[in-house]
Amino acid sequence: MENQYNVRICFVGDSFVNGTGDPDCLGWTGRICASVCRQGYDITYYNLGIRRETSADIANRWLEEVSRRLPDEYDGRIVFSFGVNDTTIEQGKLRIQLEESVKNAYHILTAAQQLFPVLMVSPPPIADNKQNYRIAKLSEQLALVCHQLDVPYLDVFTPLQASAIWMDEVAANDGAHPSSAGYSKLAELVQDWDAWLAWFHN
Repeated sequence: MENQYNVRICFVGDSFVNGTGDPDCLGWTGRICASVCRQGYDITYYNLGIRRETSADIANRWLEEVSRRLPDEYDGRIVFSFGVNDTTIEQGKLRIQLEESVKNAYHILTAAQQLFPVLMVSPPPIADNKQNYRIAKLSEQLALVCHQLDVPYLDVFTPLQASAIWMDEVAANDGAHPSSAGYSKLAELVQDWDAWLAWFHN
């Protein structure tokens, strides 16, 4: 890998990217980056997760924030993960309609991949069956967008929904976010992902 000791990675998304609920303040992003550093890679990682943000919010801010952190002279990468907040119902209406979520993701990824290597991680499940149905439908559509754009996409929704560790911690916490063991489970899924591993090879 070129410039393997000078890699900067921006993780862009919502509270799950932020690691909300993790008493260790690492979330899954901190854990996978710590794993890479233990392998001898000197990386700089930026957590750009903001609580409650939808795909529309992220579409409005990602480029400015990433551009400040990934100047041309460095080996910059981006990992996106969002969608749960899009599927939330507030005041009787969906925050972001499915079609708009898909359109936002398409525009974000189309622009981003012209500038940097890009990966996308699906939104995870929460402790609400009806919302999980909407999240699953959104994840399917996001996978199609990524396939169309040739952006690697990791479905973490399916394995995490089947994970007692994730689901139990989410239920015991605030109904949406896990604690440290849940984030460790999500981190394992990402750090074993071929597309992520391909960014770090000797």
